[in-house]
Amino acid sequence: MWLAGVDGCPAGWVAAMAPTGDPFIPRLLVVPRLEDLFGLSDAPAVVAVDMPIGLPERVGHGGRGPEALVRPLLGGRQSSVFSVPSRAAVHAGDYPAACAAALATSDPPRRVSKQCFHLFPKIREIDALLRGRPDLAGRVFEAHPEVAFWRLNGERALDQPKKVKGRPWPAGLALREHLLRAAGFGDDTFGLRPRGTGPDDVLDALANLTVALRIARGEARSFPDPPGRDGANLPVAIWT
Repeated sequence: MWLAGVDGCPAGWVAAMAPTGDPFIPRLLVVPRLEDLFGLSDAPAVVAVDMPIGLPERVGHGGRGPEALVRPLLGGRQSSVFSVPSRAAVHAGDYPAACAAALATSDPPRRVSKQCFHLFPKIREIDALLRGRPDLAGRVFEAHPEVAFWRLNGERALDQPKKVKGRPWPAGLALREHLLRAAGFGDDTFGLRPRGTGPDDVLDALANLTVALRIARGEARSFPDPPGRDGANLPVAIWT
């Protein structure tokens, strides 16, 4: 059985894929669409992806339930967990329309950050995929790399960011690589980077792969537990 940890990247999606078993040796590939993973001969049975799944009709303080639950775990890394706005805002045509929709569907009223707005195409892509293919809803799970690293770090918040002012932060990347090595990834996993990805994208995909492995083994936790459901019956939870 194949597993995949997936992160968005400039070229589309970067996937760290590996079969269950020992040794656990991943391979990296980039696909333009998340759906492309399921057309592979070794299509993953479990995918842990860093992208929101399940969109609310209205949003309260702190965003969706999963975001409000995991943010306090991360210490200084809390800002890495965006507050995802309503489905109407995510599907709006442009930034002003998204802000208007978000203001109308949040309490207290809140606009959309530009950083979150740039993720909307990928959020819409995964939303459309899972709504159009309900058979995948039991195979695709929302994860968050910083929450995965929190778990790999003994459920302690990391004290180093992976980026500073939008640039990779060597100390933070080294800390995350150290945690992945301690989780069992060997030298062959590091140092190679597919075209169209950043160094943090690869580390995040590998972190999500550890979540996929825990899900496959029945060792993962969801926030909340049990997961909620949105209006389209998609699960709403962050897994670690």
